[in-house]
Amino acid sequence: MDFMELTHVTHTFGPVYDENSRILILGSFPSVKSREQQFYYGHPQNRFWKVAAALWGEEKPETIEAKKEFLLKHQIALWDVIESCDIMGSSDSSIRNVVPNDMDVILKAAAIEGIFLNGDKAYQLYLKYCKKEGQPPVKKLPSTSPANAAWNLEKLLAAWGEALGGGLV
Repeated sequence: MDFMELTHVTHTFGPVYDENSRILILGSFPSVKSREQQFYYGHPQNRFWKVAAALWGEEKPETIEAKKEFLLKHQIALWDVIESCDIMGSSDSSIRNVVPNDMDVILKAAAIEGIFLNGDKAYQLYLKYCKKEGQPPVKKLPSTSPANAAWNLEKLLAAWGEALGGGLV
């Protein structure tokens, strides 16, 4: 394995939301693949889009435009906790020197009813840098990352479905 250095990286694509968004889903920071594609959950092995499509009973969106339309249609806002950080590749465990995103950008524009964190690292970072009094309830979800091999698609669907209200479809 090559030794990789920490690189300071800034998030280069914005959040997806509108005034109708009711659910805010936050990741930690985009993977190398997502940064290359300039959109969320761009790694082909990440299960986010499969999970979201299955929960809402739709085909998995393939293009960035289709993904944005899917999110807005289902009142989902999507962003990351981190605006910039030092990171080794896509490794959440290597994240250092965090500058968080300002959650008020979305929270003041939409009546968000719940904030859902995609994985342990996103949850830890959110609590450390972004959590403020008066914000909507926060729930940690199992990561859709391929690194979370302990959670197969079926288990992810069950956990995400339960957290997001079960009766979403």
